[in-house]
Amino acid sequence: MSLRSKLPHIGTTIFTVMSQMASEEGAINLSQGFPGFGADPILLDLVGKYTREGFNQYAPMAGIPSLRKILSEKTRLTQGYFPDPDREVTIVSGATEAIFSAVSAIVRAGDEVIILEPAYDSYEPAILLNGGIPVYVPLNSTDFSVDWEQVKNAISSKTRAILVNSPHNPSGFVWAENDLNTLANLIWDREIYVVSDEVYEHITFDDKRHFSLGAHPELNQKTFVCGSFGKTFHVTGWKIGYCIAPPTLTEEFRKIHQYVTFSTVTPIQYAFAEYLEVPDRYLSIPSFYQGKRDFFAKGLKETLFEVIPSHGSFFQLVSYGHLSKISDRELAEKMTRKLKVACIPVSVFYSDKKDDKIIRFCFAKTTEDLSKGIERLQNLRSIL
Repeated sequence: MSLRSKLPHIGTTIFTVMSQMASEEGAINLSQGFPGFGADPILLDLVGKYTREGFNQYAPMAGIPSLRKILSEKTRLTQGYFPDPDREVTIVSGATEAIFSAVSAIVRAGDEVIILEPAYDSYEPAILLNGGIPVYVPLNSTDFSVDWEQVKNAISSKTRAILVNSPHNPSGFVWAENDLNTLANLIWDREIYVVSDEVYEHITFDDKRHFSLGAHPELNQKTFVCGSFGKTFHVTGWKIGYCIAPPTLTEEFRKIHQYVTFSTVTPIQYAFAEYLEVPDRYLSIPSFYQGKRDFFAKGLKETLFEVIPSHGSFFQLVSYGHLSKISDRELAEKMTRKLKVACIPVSVFYSDKKDDKIIRFCFAKTTEDLSKGIERLQNLRSIL
């Protein structure tokens, strides 16, 4: 007897595959989206402090009150609205859990959920595992902006939710305020909810501002805002994030969350509650990452790649279709083995594996690794 898979077409994620290959080949890992440097020592000391002081048992299911309160204050400072810490804010074990729990709270068998592609790979499984039907809408191929006419055409009587992501992974596109207004106009009179992946909220460049859907007067009542402390503060391995949603949605969200992880690691919650008391610790993030983006993009322009502008996230796309017709997956593997630089083929972000000859690098790495990567990528011609 063999087990019938609930996700028969899904295997190990490309991020795990490429990181493992990078490790085996001794390559610089510019593939998986995690920082190649440590967190602020002050934050690390705070975790140690609360661990030693005995804050090591279950936290409240929704998160410790002090962290929910400071997160609400941070939201007011950066986005201009104050979510109720008790009724609208939930601390979770990473943004992936937030997205899964949000989808689980609203999607029933047969419901359609719109995904804007290219899209992060956890969206589709969350929909399928809840009996939903993914409906894929491609972003504009030139700049990865949203084609709102296509979104409008994709909405049907079965549409239950739309999954959105800004700043966008993998492209780095950042939504403008008009994007939020257009989305609100499309769904204002329908029972359609939004799951908004905003994990790169503090990583925007070139004076671009992140507009949270939670701050929009109409979208606020229909949106689960999913965020990540791990992405913002260089501690992705801690798996700590949050969901902000109106009370009626939060109530359903917490029903799922309490049976997925119940609560999130306690001493780290206390550490963040104290750490976030100093706003500059997150307000300084954009300039920090813009420096890395500028350094890496400048170096890439000395290679044969064509650099695609990135205005947010810590990812940089490049195209190579003018050089070769080799598939992006094959190029990524050859680069890892022969040039000793790992990346992610962008085709994995499409349901149909559409290959536009674009690959993704993560520049949340040390200057040394970025410099070595650029130097090795200058030998691209040798493997094409």
